[in-house]
Amino acid sequence: MSDAKIRQRAGTYQRGEDTRRRILDAALAAFAADGYEGVSTRALAEQAGINLPAIQYYFGSKEGLYRAVIQSIARDIEETMAPINARVQQALAGDEVPHRELLALLHQVLDAFVSMVSCGENLESRRMLFARAEIERTAALELLHETGRRHVFEPCAQLIARLIGQPLASEEVLLRTLMIVGEVVIFCNKGARRELGAGALSEDRILAIQALVREHTAAIFRATKGTSR
Repeated sequence: MSDAKIRQRAGTYQRGEDTRRRILDAALAAFAADGYEGVSTRALAEQAGINLPAIQYYFGSKEGLYRAVIQSIARDIEETMAPINARVQQALAGDEVPHRELLALLHQVLDAFVSMVSCGENLESRRMLFARAEIERTAALELLHETGRRHVFEPCAQLIARLIGQPLASEEVLLRTLMIVGEVVIFCNKGARRELGAGALSEDRILAIQALVREHTAAIFRATKGTSR
């Protein structure tokens, strides 16, 4: 194949990816603002600056587009959390992991979680979409729940179980994990963000939140270290 044809194919592919991304960004904003039922593909095409058939070409239907938006968010969660989760699993493969190492890994998971819910592209639209999907009980939301569970909740629970010397399935591990993860989840809450007076938080504020979550978490496990229940 000639170099010219290769360049032409690469250019066509890039334009296709740009169009697909433009549609996804417009759809995220629209679904967040108006909900699934309130969005028309014609209005979406106008907002994205593309012809209506392009939505069908790339996504098949409005439902396919909605699922693609959810999948895009899930992929971003996975890309953010996967590197630290790989380190967690590698450490937990050992029988004797020092307390300080387990705690450091838990801090890293929580730090990454704070960053994920506090900054990034289309952050406010993602929050609104998630809130609407909860209210509308859309089936696609299950993918986000499963992704969050696999990449945030489960690694935290595994580390907490080791830190307190309890079975992973125990009630204490479940409750402690919910409480510790909840310290981060609160910053997704509309009321909390209204008090903070911000959409995306400043870098200094994110660092302050991470430091406080680490401080609280360390205090919890200083109190529980060496105890048995």
